[in-house]
Amino acid sequence: MIVKVKKLTKDAKLPAQALPGDVGFDLFANEEVVLKPGERKLVGTGIKIALPEGCEAQVRPKSGLAINHGITVLNTPGTIDAGYRGEIKVILINLSNEEFKVEKGQKIAQMVFNKVEIPKLEEVEELDKTARNEQGFGSTGLH
Repeated sequence: MIVKVKKLTKDAKLPAQALPGDVGFDLFANEEVVLKPGERKLVGTGIKIALPEGCEAQVRPKSGLAINHGITVLNTPGTIDAGYRGEIKVILINLSNEEFKVEKGQKIAQMVFNKVEIPKLEEVEELDKTARNEQGFGSTGLH
């Protein structure tokens, strides 16, 4: 899979793997933002991407930001469709009791790429029965 990346500003950082073999590519803030406790903001990365057809990218939180600062991605995972050509932006939320400053160039999220199959939907009168059937939330227990 080849994903084309365009920088919108000279100092924007390209998504990057922290270590060889990492599935997530770090996304970096291209602006400085202050998040007050409970506040959410859209943070630009300064990049656009072109995904091949049949692929998607998911924007996911950084575990270090979540555990150490209470900062996470609000709509996780955020989906980037193959046809989207706008700037990649990340909705961050501060779930801590402390103000948090996002610095320009800081890792704010990670992006994971996936191949996807687009199904054809078929309306039917009934669905086949399964062992679980309509049992939902909590029906399989905790142990």
